[in-house]
Amino acid sequence: MAGGQERVLRRRIKSVDNTRKITKAMELIAASQIPRAQSRIAANRPYRDGMRRIIIEAAKGDPVAAKKLLVQPEHVASAAVLVITGDRGLSGAYNASTLRAAERLVRRLQSEGTAVRLFAVGKKATAFLRFRGLSVEETFVGFADRPTFADAREVAGVIAAPFIDGEVHQILMVSTVFHSSASQSVEVAQLLPLTVPEAPAEETPHKLVGYTEFEPDVEELLFFLAPRALESEIFTALLDGAASFHISQQRAMAAATENADELALNLKRIMNRARQDSITTEIMEIVGGAEALRSGK
Repeated sequence: MAGGQERVLRRRIKSVDNTRKITKAMELIAASQIPRAQSRIAANRPYRDGMRRIIIEAAKGDPVAAKKLLVQPEHVASAAVLVITGDRGLSGAYNASTLRAAERLVRRLQSEGTAVRLFAVGKKATAFLRFRGLSVEETFVGFADRPTFADAREVAGVIAAPFIDGEVHQILMVSTVFHSSASQSVEVAQLLPLTVPEAPAEETPHKLVGYTEFEPDVEELLFFLAPRALESEIFTALLDGAASFHISQQRAMAAATENADELALNLKRIMNRARQDSITTEIMEIVGGAEALRSGK
């Protein structure tokens, strides 16, 4: 009985060790991707900040013209929602947190009488939303780990088309925002109509100083900048999502590796106990047999 138990424990320990090798390798791979993802976020930040600054200045330079493109509808009859997740799992709560926030947003919009059209980036979003009975109009896969600006342009072109045609009145995005290696949060952002971002008071005055001349005029300028701003926001969200995914996966695999080490240690203790019991039983049998022989003589 003890020998059989020892063989079972040996198989379990071997299985745990093999799993630990996989989780450790995945942890190291994810850790190696984090610096690259963070550097891409830092490299993209000046472009995004510059785009936002131009929109702020143009909107303040001619508010009447800007209002035509930046006006918010009083009632949103139809909205498009873009959900950004990963193509793979084993990343802790990264996918789950985004998907729960997206489902809450969709249910709230539907309760308010808004028709919702869903677009998804990542296999996990499509599988979850369809499982919850929500139809996904189009899915983009294959670039969640290493997105390029061309990928963002493709996504922007697809989700902007219904807005340009007047089929939807608002485009929202649910994604994970990367703040630092220790802080990421799920947020809902409005992509269209464009919103004028709030600039810090110490950096941007409430009114433009001096004389500013726009060429072309503000309305035409904003009409040209709107697609570029949309691409920039989506690309930023894709970069944030990739960095957040790698960090979440590194943490999840580190925890899995630690749990595997602890489980293997406990199994080894149990196996050693079983082996000692087996040895003790054999010694008792030998001693008992020797005593029986001695008594017989």
